[in-house]
Amino acid sequence: MKDNTVLVLSDPNEPQLAMLHELRDSAEIVIGNSRAAFEKSAASASVLFNWSGSLGLLRDVESMAPRLRWVHSRSVGLERTLFPELIENSVTLTNGRGVYSASLGEFALGAILYFAKDFRRLVRNQLAHKWEQFDVQVISGRTVGIVGYGDIGRAVAARVRPLGMQVLALKRHVSREPDPLIGKTYLRNGLLEMLSLCDYAVISTPLTEETRGMIAEAEFSAMKSAAVVINVGRGPVIKEEALVSALKEGQIRAAALDVFDEEPLPASHPFYGMENVLLSPHCADHTSDWLDQAMRLFIEQYERFRNGKPLLYVVDKKLGY
Repeated sequence: MKDNTVLVLSDPNEPQLAMLHELRDSAEIVIGNSRAAFEKSAASASVLFNWSGSLGLLRDVESMAPRLRWVHSRSVGLERTLFPELIENSVTLTNGRGVYSASLGEFALGAILYFAKDFRRLVRNQLAHKWEQFDVQVISGRTVGIVGYGDIGRAVAARVRPLGMQVLALKRHVSREPDPLIGKTYLRNGLLEMLSLCDYAVISTPLTEETRGMIAEAEFSAMKSAAVVINVGRGPVIKEEALVSALKEGQIRAAALDVFDEEPLPASHPFYGMENVLLSPHCADHTSDWLDQAMRLFIEQYERFRNGKPLLYVVDKKLGY
């Protein structure tokens, strides 16, 4: 007899779903991308896995599953997952934290080197057959401030610290145990002070009501004119109009962006034409096997769930991460 019914919100043709066959002995796997696909199975379901479903579908299917005990989101960001009924009930929610952090940490380091060594200028001169020497920066001794020191933030710190960079971190709470990667920890009310010290500010906080628009005019005014902003969190954490203005007016030097208010970024957006912007179309974590890793994490989590072991990456639903 199978232990659980698992509802998977996804287009049934997505190739990674084949990996779920290894659960078939212990779970009834039901895959679909419409409410109708789950009408017969939702009443007995204990697990709901949102692989690629919409928030509306997730909300509909959750309401059909009174025996639900666990919801897993492939994504780390939960703006397409959280809704009031899920926040208030006792269902455990986990996310894909850990799958994407290493690649995003590498992107942040790459962006630091991109601007420190002015790679854009090197490429432009090469294409123009132009021999032009210029000065570059050494990143050792420079300061990186990480806004949102979670799994991604730690991945950034682990990569920049060995290169001699100083690391500051903004967190909700100060940890009891010191982190050898961090020189100093700031709380929310210390954001402006921390940003004023940064040569590079990495935004890796999730999007919540508290963090929406937290990097805006006052924050850009507090930064050094030579500062570089790197956003690998969520677009709306930065007030986009304020960022465009800060870049145009020279309040800050540059920005490297993997996330945006609107995605895909409209072709008319000023970011496309700005020499001091490094633009990634929300794919800094899209390694060749990222989807396989995301599915593998769910399978490992399911085995923990099935055997009564504590789940990893449990979300505080009220905080939103």
